[in-house]
This record gives sequence, C-alpha cells and structure tokens, in this order.
Amino acid sequence: MPSSMFEMFLGMQSAWLEEQQRALRALAAVPRAFDLERDVSVGTTPHEVVFERGSLRLLRYRRDTPARYLEPVVFCYALINRPYILDLQADKSVVRRYLAEGFDIYLIDWGIPSDADRGLTLEHYVCDLLREVVAIVLARQRVEQLHLLGYCMGGTLSTMFTALYPELIKSLTLLAAPIDFASRDTLINVWADSKHFDIDAFVDANGNCPAAFLQACFLYLKPVQNLLEKKLTFFENIDDAGFVANFFAMEHWVNDNIPVASETFRQFVKKLYQNNELVRGALELGGRRVDLAKIVAPLLLLTAESDHLVPPESTHGIRPHVGSEHVRAMTIESGHVGLVVSGKAQRTSASSVCSPRPPSRSCSAP
Repeated sequence: MPSSMFEMFLGMQSAWLEEQQRALRALAAVPRAFDLERDVSVGTTPHEVVFERGSLRLLRYRRDTPARYLEPVVFCYALINRPYILDLQADKSVVRRYLAEGFDIYLIDWGIPSDADRGLTLEHYVCDLLREVVAIVLARQRVEQLHLLGYCMGGTLSTMFTALYPELIKSLTLLAAPIDFASRDTLINVWADSKHFDIDAFVDANGNCPAAFLQACFLYLKPVQNLLEKKLTFFENIDDAGFVANFFAMEHWVNDNIPVASETFRQFVKKLYQNNELVRGALELGGRRVDLAKIVAPLLLLTAESDHLVPPESTHGIRPHVGSEHVRAMTIESGHVGLVVSGKAQRTSASSVCSPRPPSRSCSAP
C-alpha cells in the first residue's frame, strides 16, 4: 500500500476512534444530564412578594447594599410565558445585573389567567393593574418617578402606560418590544394578518388563548432549529455540565407557557397586529387616546439583530412618534431570548438605563 494511502487510512481510523470515544463519553454523561434536569433551578435571586391582586404578584428583589440610585426599576414582562426568563440563572439574570449596577428592582408576575379572567382587556392590564403597581412602588420608595423596563409584549404595555402617565416615568427601556406592526418580515405578522386569521372566531371558539396554541406557533417559527438542531446540539454537548444546566433551564422556561385572557388577546391581535393602532395614534384605553408624543422620558431601545419574533424595525418604529429628546438605540447580535440571557445584552441594558439623559441630569441619588 503506498505510504500516502496508508497515512490516509491511519487518519481515517484515528478520526473514527475519536468519534467513538466522543460518543461513549456522551453516553456515559446521560445519567448526570438527567440529574441536572431534575435539580435545575430558575428564578433564584432572593426576593419578597410585596403585593398581590388576583393572580398578579409584585416581586421586590433583596439588596445586600444600599441602592446607588434614588428611583427604582420596574420590570414589566409579557403576558405570555413566565417572567423568570429575566432571572433565569445566577449567571444569566437581568435582575442580578441591575442589582449589581445599584438599582432597587421590582418585577411584575402577571400570573395565570383563569376562565373567569377571559373578559380582562388591555385597559385592565395597563390602566388598572400596571397603574396600581406603579403607585405601590412609588409609595414604597417615596419617589415621584421610576424607571420602567418592558420586554417583548411587556414593552408594548409599558409604552402604552408611559404615553398615558408620562409624569410617573423617569426613563423607559424597551427590549425587543413590538411597537410598529406594519412589517410582514416575520411569520407572526403574516399569520396574524386578518386575511389569514379570524381573531373573533378564534376567541369565540376557544375563550382564553390556549397555551398549547402559543407554544405551537413559537415552535413552528423555526421548526428545524426547534425540533431537530436543538436536540442534536444538546447531545453534542451533553458532557458539558454548564451547557446542560443552561439547556434545561431554557427548556423549562420555553415549555412553561400560559394562556392569555381572551379579550386581551383579541384586542392585541386586532388593534395592533392587524390595524397598527399604536403608531397610527388610533388606540384608546380608558376613554383616552394613547398618544406616543406624550412620551418625553429618556428612551432606550435595545433590539436583537436575529430576532425572529420582533424585528428591530418594529421597536425602532416608536422613534418618529415620541416626544423624548434623548433616545438611544442599540442592536445586539443575538436572538429574541438571547437579548436577556446573553452577558453582552445584560451589561448594555443595565449600564445604559440612565444614560439617555445628559450627565448633568443624572438619575443617581444625591
């Protein structure tokens, strides 16, 4: 056998042996992976529940040192999935990052709507529940304004609230918040189009939007990645304890879907996805027009370049409509969820929450 062929044979044999060893290591790691799945913990940053109303809970996170800033930050998450994505693990926690920056932190857990809650509307969430939460935080902190941070649908709710109650908001931070729904660059926007989706028939037939329906929509936005590539990547890294722990934490959250109150779902699809009323200035809540021009607080827009749910232009679509003099927009190379679990995104949002305001008007306490 020519030497070159012999060397090629040896190389192929070596590669085969290495692959066999890797497969054996992966197989041996399976029991430990199941242990990690059983023991995975999420939302572990110490906190206390300071307010409850129905299924809603308001969490205040404990600090080991006095806050460096006078005004607190309130995290407003979406009505879909659970808010502990903002405190997924100790090393992947937006909550901990903001605590480290020196803020007092509150987080809204909207809870799980029951069949009795099917009549809850956007007005109820924005003008009633969110308004009460803000009043409670202001009273507890003895301040007149606070920083409001909204992620995903929570950013849309936060935008509505800030437009209606601008005097209460020191700064508004939007993370991948859908604001302008005109684009058809994502499947969600296409699916929600009135040509394809009869929202009235859907709600009338189902009541609250089923969690299983929402889960299926999210999975089939990226079917190959969600149903195949993710599992292959897991097996390839099964002997990496850190990777496995993070994988199961994410899987726990991804599959922890909850229903959405039927009337809120109907309004969100019809008024926003189908009629784009927020940026058109046609949306009314509580008998008042939601006028984005009333938003005058410093505004931070943080978006993900590879977001398949909320394209950056949807969030940036707020800019022509607000009255804010200080607007900062940043796009990070990540996906929708990576925007809150990646270290770079956490550092960017936490360190920038006060920065849209000039240094002479710092948000720090005297």
